[in-house]
Amino acid sequence: MKKIFTPIVLLIFITVILTTSCKELFSQDYPDVSRFNDSANHWYNVFDEDRVIQPTPARKRYSPAEFVEIADNIILFQKNNGGWAKNYDMRAVLNDVQKDSLLNSKNRLNTTFDNGATHSQLSYLAEVFTLTNDQKYKIAFLKGLNFALKTQYNNGGWPQSFPDTSGYHKYITFNDGAMAGIMTILKDITYNDSNYSFVEKSLREKVSEAYNNGLNCILKCQIVENGEKLAWCQQHDNITLEPKDARTFEKASICNGESVGIVNFLMDIPHPSKAVVEAVTSAVEWFKQSEIHGIRIEWIDAEPEKFIYHSSSQDRLVIEDKDAPPIWARFYELKTHRPIFCGRDGIIKYSMAEIDRDRRTGYQWYSYRPETILERFSEWKNELVK
Repeated sequence: MKKIFTPIVLLIFITVILTTSCKELFSQDYPDVSRFNDSANHWYNVFDEDRVIQPTPARKRYSPAEFVEIADNIILFQKNNGGWAKNYDMRAVLNDVQKDSLLNSKNRLNTTFDNGATHSQLSYLAEVFTLTNDQKYKIAFLKGLNFALKTQYNNGGWPQSFPDTSGYHKYITFNDGAMAGIMTILKDITYNDSNYSFVEKSLREKVSEAYNNGLNCILKCQIVENGEKLAWCQQHDNITLEPKDARTFEKASICNGESVGIVNFLMDIPHPSKAVVEAVTSAVEWFKQSEIHGIRIEWIDAEPEKFIYHSSSQDRLVIEDKDAPPIWARFYELKTHRPIFCGRDGIIKYSMAEIDRDRRTGYQWYSYRPETILERFSEWKNELVK
């Protein structure tokens, strides 16, 4: 029995060890890939003939566990100035022709912070370097970080794009989390997040200076009317810091969606100053004031139609519903605080039904996002007094 029992026990022991190891392997937290969703969605669903490469039929994507392959993609997409272009999928499995096209386009400096570009790649590279200690990811990260530092305005803001600062690209951009994304990386470095422990002291000091400058810019950009602080616009003038128009359907206004990202960033700051607390509290009051009750948004089937950048077989309607939860418009008119909507013709309307179907279905005019701030605010405020 002894000769039979020993191998069986050994086999059971090995099985338990292997099973435990596999469980640990598959339960490991890999770097979050959701940060690339916006850019990937634009690549797959928004037509743009100027892109260097286009999605291939039956395209394959790397899984979150294949973070090394994703990080290698990120380096491939990085431009020679250290930044990234927008609206590509960092998880796409690329063929050799696509890889060659990217390598040959590294001097095309259409680099930007829009749609998650640059700051999403930077945070991912830092996490992958922390996991692998492979120097190529550190080198790519530092190159990108220096690009971000060099493109900051003296007043602390960032343009939407650089070096192309034509038109609205020069404005300080809160749209799609551009400024909050950069500032989050600078904040994490400043407050010694472990993913950025490899950043050397001399560079860390520059980062902290840029962070403090950027924070001051955010606070100065908060819209004030009749002495009352409200929220932020999607983009602010790079000199005066006043709210500015961007695309024809994006008017200077109070923008709740983008303001949610800013407030979340401010609430993440350890030991916030009195000015930060005041900015957050004022924005929360604005969110409460700007709640819309008695409506919900519904998608309905419609005749398929092709527009400039997308196609749609649905339409979007505002439905009256007394039981609907509070909802918020994306844009509120300055001074009047009326929700506003706009088509590509640039003419302001006061209901979503009045604008063309292209913009009704191709743009997010309503949001529930401010509710997340209202839910978080009480706990955040209680933490301040501890």
